[in-house]
Formats: sequence, C-alpha cells, structure tokens
Amino acid sequence: MIVLLALTQQIVLIPFFLRHLGHETLSAWLTIFAAGSLVQAADPGLHAWSLNRFLSLKSRADADRRTRRYFAGVLLLFIGVAAGLIAIIGILLMLVNPANVLGFRNEPEFDLAFAVVTLGLATTLPVNLASALYRARGLYGRVVAVQAWGTAIGQVAQVIAVLLTGDLLMVALAFVAGQVGVSAFILLSDLKRHFPFLRGLPQRVSGGWVRAQFAGAFPFGVMNFAEVGMAYLSVLLVGALVSDRAAIAQWVLTRTVANFLRGLCYQFSLPIAAELGHDHALGARDSLRALYAKGLFVVTFTVSLIAGGLLSFWREFFELWTAGAIPYDAKLALVLIGGTCLVTPATFAMSYASYSNRGTLLLWTKSLQIMIFFSLSAFLIPALGPLGAAISLTAGDVLAQLGVLFSVLLVQTAKNPVRLTVLLFGMMVAVVASGSIMGEVARYVIPGTGFIAFTLQCIFWLAGMALIGAPLARSHVRNQLIQWIPH
Repeated sequence: MIVLLALTQQIVLIPFFLRHLGHETLSAWLTIFAAGSLVQAADPGLHAWSLNRFLSLKSRADADRRTRRYFAGVLLLFIGVAAGLIAIIGILLMLVNPANVLGFRNEPEFDLAFAVVTLGLATTLPVNLASALYRARGLYGRVVAVQAWGTAIGQVAQVIAVLLTGDLLMVALAFVAGQVGVSAFILLSDLKRHFPFLRGLPQRVSGGWVRAQFAGAFPFGVMNFAEVGMAYLSVLLVGALVSDRAAIAQWVLTRTVANFLRGLCYQFSLPIAAELGHDHALGARDSLRALYAKGLFVVTFTVSLIAGGLLSFWREFFELWTAGAIPYDAKLALVLIGGTCLVTPATFAMSYASYSNRGTLLLWTKSLQIMIFFSLSAFLIPALGPLGAAISLTAGDVLAQLGVLFSVLLVQTAKNPVRLTVLLFGMMVAVVASGSIMGEVARYVIPGTGFIAFTLQCIFWLAGMALIGAPLARSHVRNQLIQWIPH
C-alpha cells in the first residue's frame, strides 16, 4: 500500500502538477520534496540498529521491561538527533538563501516552502523508532497502514491546494501536515495502545551507553545514506550546479523509474536473503551455495526482463506522462535504467550480506560508494548536468557494489565464481536485448503515437515475451535449467 502511494506521489500526481503549476514550479516542488526526503534519510542508522535490538530483546526473559527501558533510552537519542537536525537546518537557512543556491529566484515562496518541509519532516524522525518496535513485535502492517492513511490524506490535500490556490507554499504545508499528523498520532496515541508497557518511561542514559548505540548504528547509517540519501542529494546538486530548471524535473522523473526498478529488486531479494542468512547461521554450505546461485539467477532474470520493457517504452511513456513539457534524454534513461539492471547481482549480494553478519564489508563498500559519487559528481554534474549525476551514481554502484561487494561474496560462496558470473551476465544481456528487440517489433507492427498506440504496443510486447518464455512454464524445462546453474 505504501509503495503504491509513493508511486502516486512521484508518478501519478506529476502530470497534474505539471498542468496546473508549470514545469518551473514543478521543478521547485520536486527539489523541495527531495530535500525533505533527504532529511528523513538523516537517521544515523538508529532505526535499523534499534530494530535488531528489539528483535534480540524479544526472546529474552522479561522482554517487555527490557524493551521499555531500551525504547526510552533510544527515544531520547532520536529526539536529540531531530533537535540537532532542526538546529542545523535553521542555522543554514539563516546563513544561505535556498532559492539563490538552488536556482529558484523566480519562485517567491520557495524559501518558506523549503523551510516548512525540511523543518517539518525533521520532527518526524522519532517515528522511525516506533516503526522498528511495531516491526519487531509482528505489527508492522499496522504502522504501515496508519502511515499509508496519512500519506493518502496528504496527497488529497496537495491536490486540493493546487486546485484552490496553485500556491507552492500551500502544497508544501499540505504535504507536511499529513506526515507530521500521522507521526504524532503514532507516537502519542497508537503506540501506547498497542504496547501498554511503554507507559511511564524512564529517562536516564549514560554517556557510554549513548556512544555504544551510535557506534552500533554507524554502519547502518552509512548504508542508509548510500542507498537513499545520495539519490535525493543528487537532486539538490543538480539544482545547485545546473542552470536549466527543466533539467531538475528531467532528472527526478527519470530517477523515479530507476528507483522503482531497484525497489523491485529489493523486494525479490529479501525473502531469499533471509533463507540464505539462516543457512549461513547454521553453517549449511551446500544448501547456501545452491540457493545463492539459484536466487541470484531468478532475481537477475526478473529484473532484466522488466528493464528490457522499460528501455523499450520509457520514451513513449515519458512523453505521455509529461505531455511533452519536459525534454526526454535517451542517454540519461539508458544510464539509469541500464545501470540499475547491471548492478542487480550486487543488490542481491547486499541483501544477503545484511542477513549474514557482514557489517564491516558493507561499511567499507558503502563508504567507497559515497566517495566515488562525490568525487565524480563535483566534475561531471557541472559539465553534463543530470547525465553527470547519473554517471556518478551508477559508477559508485558498479565499482563499489559490483566490483567489491558482489565479487567478495561470490568468491566466498560459489565453487565456480567465474563460470557463474559469465553465465549470469550473459543471461542478463540476452534478456534485456530480447526485450528491446521485441519493443522495436511492437512499434513496427503497431505504428503510431499516443496513448492507444502505446497501450497496444505494450500488450504486443507482453504477448511476445510470454510466447518466448512459454517453455519455462514446463516444470521439467525449469528443473533442467536450474541444474545447469553452477554453484
């Protein structure tokens, strides 16, 4: 549900905003939205760290009392982080003018809207702790449902604000109101209703305990910034270093589909990664090798198939989506979508590493990825604009995640890593190429432009790819292919 609402915010509402606000105001709003999302990603790893702690406490004697004490202490840390973040943002807003730095001098309310979103979302950081507790106690669906309602109400409010006022500040207030309101409801009401043992929280923590929590959370913080923060930071860098305002919308919209593809890869990988983590903990090497190789091929095949379809029809969709108001950049789409597909094996490896106690490897890999991004973006974004940002992000993924993380785990796990790698990437190229060729065939058989032609071409593509993949519907064919996978 929350994924669909995120897609609604970043895909469905875009044509509406573009029509009623224009591409410059849309670019301004996308920049503010990215800044707010970057603030939400500023959790220094405490969310993931506290989740692991809650899970470990769940099986201990007197779990509720121990959880209450730990929750109270970490809540103080979250409040401190939020307060520090608000102070830093406030100081920066007094020292610099966001509209001038990010190139939106023609948007009179940009500075105030920027402040409302960034400061408002900073206050929602403590809800991450509540989310971790819900998840650890098997109630994650509850907190997701509440957050989904808040997001939906905020999106309806944004639409109303655009229709009634067409004002950037009103859109920002509508967006923040939904986020802050649902966070307050969770922390002040819903949390204590589901976890009554949290009443009467103690409020003393030692300096040593605080340092231990931040030290444990640090690797997760680096991972979180590398996976989430850099994507939003790149929007601000493009805004600050590129004069063309339409380039911001072009970058954000193209990046959205790459994030969607990466998100699907995570969803496909996580169940398999959990099983791999179980095998790793038990020391079941043979089972681990076989499942790792099979899972790697299945996830890579699925993502490659989707990437082939996206590369075939992204131009037509983009032009319909933006009604031609935002220029299409074929190179940008190729780098982002193709790059995301290329690093699918590394994304799978990262999911496995998260479940197999490889924090040090993840920390060094993500640190290298961040260094590569900043080193390249300083030169490439001013020279190439959004394409430079895409190359910087993709280079970090390829060199750090694929070159280091994937390679190390493959050597440690597989008996024949070279053969497995050759077959894996050969399959990836074949599937993506087949999808792209089928897209050209669809356009040849069903010529024309517009929504109807686009829909018919997509249907033809789906039918053609289903026909090509029909042999996989037979169990003996699938089993034979699985037997050929080296592990």
